[in-house]
Amino acid sequence: MQLFNKLKESFIKTKENFSNKLKSIFAFFTKVDEDFLNKLEESLIMSDVSVPAASKIREKLREKCKYDNIQSPDEILNILKNIIISIINCEIKNNFAQKNIILVAGINGVGKTTTIGKLANYYKNYKNQEHKILIAAADTFRAAAAEQLELWAERAECEIVKKSEGSDPGAVVYEALEKLKRENFDFLICDTAGRLHNKSNLMAELSKINRIIDKNIDKNIKKFIFLVLDASTGQNMINQVEEFSKILNINGLIITKLDGTAKGGAIISIREKFPNIPIKYIGIGEQIEDLSEFDSRQFSDSIISKQ
Repeated sequence: MQLFNKLKESFIKTKENFSNKLKSIFAFFTKVDEDFLNKLEESLIMSDVSVPAASKIREKLREKCKYDNIQSPDEILNILKNIIISIINCEIKNNFAQKNIILVAGINGVGKTTTIGKLANYYKNYKNQEHKILIAAADTFRAAAAEQLELWAERAECEIVKKSEGSDPGAVVYEALEKLKRENFDFLICDTAGRLHNKSNLMAELSKINRIIDKNIDKNIKKFIFLVLDASTGQNMINQVEEFSKILNINGLIITKLDGTAKGGAIISIREKFPNIPIKYIGIGEQIEDLSEFDSRQFSDSIISKQ
């Protein structure tokens, strides 16, 4: 219950964005007709839902209401929730191995360093079992990046591999990977330089780090690639997923800063556009424990209400 309340608080701005528009529709319309559906689609788009996703929701709602002859606003709200759930639902199967490496990517400013600290803390007692965590500070370009990550490693009570500013990030990852193989670590979480997705040289460097991992990984180590996205950027998250997917096989998304934005509706857009890339985790605050697995029903229940 405490976690659910925290999630509801995190989605409050997105809920207000959604619910205020829904309330105005239900106050004006008394039946489900084309005008109602047009207004609903328009409201979804204004709530940071992409045009393709809003169109899909509209058509599904039309089909369901016509088939079941539904007119009640309460019933329509429940149908709308279920339609959104069907779009954003993603089964989270981590399938972790005895040893795991997680490569964390994302552009500047999305909260990647903070997220890595949260991941380390989260995996430390994952599934109520104690795990040993190692962090690789492979963002060697940004001033004080390693020092900032070291503070998060201390908070999470885990070890870190770092080198001086300007060092080869591939060398940091290689050293950390060897330490993972050699010592009794369960998870290695690798930071990478916050790179703009439209800078080809920086993306090439990220691709190089990924190749180093693939070349030196053992069969008993499982690799995951998580892309961190800032919810406040709204529809721009789609462009970032598109560009990073060109060079990386992304296993999951982490959406940050949901507690400070009304643009959470973009989550629906991302899932409609990339149904094979699940949203793994969401950031719901600034504290180290403020990371939660994404739950499609909790999200839908949190943002859709006529109250």
